[in-house]
Formats: sequence, C-alpha cells, structure tokens
Amino acid sequence: MTSDTTTTTESTGTGAVPDHATPPAGVSGRENRQVIPPEDQYGTELAFLAAHDAGPRPPGWLLTPRAVVTFVMGSAGEALGLPKTARPAAGVPRRLVIEQKFVGERALVERCVVTLAGERGLLLVGEPGTAKSMLSELLSAAVCGTSALTVQGTAGTTEDQLKYGWNYALLLAQGPTEQALVPSPVLTAMTRGAVARVEEVTRCLPEVQDALVSLLSERRIAVPELAGAEGAQVHAAPGFTLIATANLRDRGVSEMSAALKRRFNFETVGPIGDMDAETALVRRQSRAAVERAGAAYQVDDAVLEALVTAFRDLRDGRSVEGWEVERPSTVMSTAEAVSVAGSLGLATAFFPGDRDVLSLLPGHLLGVVRKDDPADAARLLGYWDGPVRRRAEQGSATWRALWELRAVLES
Repeated sequence: MTSDTTTTTESTGTGAVPDHATPPAGVSGRENRQVIPPEDQYGTELAFLAAHDAGPRPPGWLLTPRAVVTFVMGSAGEALGLPKTARPAAGVPRRLVIEQKFVGERALVERCVVTLAGERGLLLVGEPGTAKSMLSELLSAAVCGTSALTVQGTAGTTEDQLKYGWNYALLLAQGPTEQALVPSPVLTAMTRGAVARVEEVTRCLPEVQDALVSLLSERRIAVPELAGAEGAQVHAAPGFTLIATANLRDRGVSEMSAALKRRFNFETVGPIGDMDAETALVRRQSRAAVERAGAAYQVDDAVLEALVTAFRDLRDGRSVEGWEVERPSTVMSTAEAVSVAGSLGLATAFFPGDRDVLSLLPGHLLGVVRKDDPADAARLLGYWDGPVRRRAEQGSATWRALWELRAVLES
C-alpha cells in the first residue's frame, strides 16, 4: 500500500528513512515532509485537549465531542487552561490557544461530530476546493489519532482496496491464512475502532461503491477464503465509522446508489461566506507556501483583496456591488485563490523588480478560468469590461491598474 495513491497506511513518523531520502543535517523527519498530517502537526493541541476536557467520550475516541469541535474551530483566541488535577504528557503546556483550522460554520462541524459519535457514515459534499478533505482529516485525527487510514477513490479503485487483499507469496506457500491477508485501510479501521476515510467516493465504479453498503450496515467483512477459521468474519470494533467525500461539480463520476446514500449522513461544505475571512485564509496559506520555499512574502493587501474579490464575483455570478457577472464553468474555489496568491508571492520573491505584482494577476486568473473550458476566457474578458471597468471609473487605483492590463486577456 502506498501513500496518496489508492490507499495509505498509518503514518507513525518513526519509520526508517531510505538512504537516498536521508534529510539534510539538522533537518528532522517531520521538517522533511511537504505535508504534515494533522495528528503530527497539531499533536500538542490534541494532547492538551485530551487533558483539558475529561467529559464522557464515545467508545474509542481520544477526545470528547466538544473537544473535537474546539480542535477544528479553535478557541477564538482565548487561552484555555488545564484543570488543576490534570496531568498532561511531557511537553504539553498548561495553557494553550487552539488554532482555528477550518473556516466555516461551527454548526456544520458539530453536526459532523454528532454523526461520527453515533457511528454513522458521514459524507461531505460540495464544490471542489471547499476543504472537504481537510475537514475529514481533522475530524479523523481528533477522534482516533490518525487521518492516514484512507482510500483514494478513482476509476481504478477495486473492491479489494476497500476490503482486503493477499500477500501472494504467503498465499502460495501456506494457502489462505490470516497471516497472508493484507487488510485495507477500511478493514484496519474496523479492527481498531477508528475512522476510515474514502476520498472522492463517487469516482469509484458503482460495483466498488456497493462494497460499502454491507460494510456500513452489517459492520463486518466476510472473508470466504477463511471459511471455518476464526478470521472468516471480521467485525467492526466500537468506534469504527467512515468519512467519505464527493464533489458536487465533477466529471466522470458514478452516481451513488440509493442504498449507499441511506448509509450516510450528508453534510454540504460550501464556499467561505465572509470576504474578510476568505482573504485572511488566502493570505495565511499563501504566505506559508512562499515561506516554505525559503522566500519572503511580499504580496500586499490591496492585491490580495482584488484577487479574492474577483474570485468571489466570478464564483457567485454577481459582484459585491450587485452587478451581474457571467460565471465561468471553472470552479473559482478558495483553494485556487490560494494557489494564485502563492504564485504571485513566489514570482515577486524570485524575480524581484521585473514587474509589479499586480500586473501578474490577470495572466494567472486567465490560467485558472481556462482549465475546464477555453471559452471561459471570453467570460473573464466580460468581467473586465464590466465590474473591473466600473470600479476603475469610480476612482479605485487598484482596479484602474487592472483595467489598463486588459490587453493581457486578449493574448
């Protein structure tokens, strides 16, 4: 099983590093990873919250449901303190501000947590780029301590990758035995009473999706090859549940059966509603991406505000002033806005003085809208001839500079 392809195994952060991948001197294994799983990145917060809230927990949960919500949504800048009787692990402070990690409705997160506490399947649906996967990772890490028991749904995903496979060397040598069985991440989650994740479940073929129906209703997996042996039936331990994600606006998907839909509680993750919150998120994540590349972040607030405003106008089909805007078929997601802001930051850092950062924005926007349909370039040009021109005429220096760059969109 490999990471970030069809399935991923649990990451402990203590495995041996191949010689060719040895981190440079002074760089730890954690620092040598591009993406750090939430259970590692926020390990101190998880340990703190486990000691902070000693209330009742569902079977197998590391935190209370209330603490899970606090982990995801943060403590609103307030430093939480441990009870006097708490005995935290070494290195865990007695007071800590919990960082907000998901920008969205608290009520949505609470409903998700209640679903998982009831051991029911949770399906997160929404437009691409709305942080569904990130939310599923955060919930898994807070509930069971790992987000790595994951199957990536694709057209090539097989039923074995949702249930189990075989070590064929042992199978040939010993026949079907429990030692020869290779559990899927879902089966591993079942035996541990943990949370399994299935990304892009609607990209799996219908016959593969159907494997989840009996699994979620009967809470066991039959292994016919082991008939008569103790391992012929693998039962889910208390606490096991499954989080799946699906994009509402995607191509090449397989419709879920009514039977499978009934096994899930659906929650829709929408775009960020607040302009200031979205701008702050784009700034924070793009700054982090540029700083990871070893550069200083030099994208000013006026450029970020213009970028986020353009994305929101094109996403909503209406400008903030109420002017009609023709929506492109491409999803103008917050994730795409972060990518553009990061690119602007890197270009400014690595090619200083070549040109003003604002002058790069039209070209990057054009690259985004052309992803799905080249005809969307005309829709972006229409946006320039509408809201961009009107704002320029109203005296905005930023939008006047963007209006003067209209020729970039005609190339």
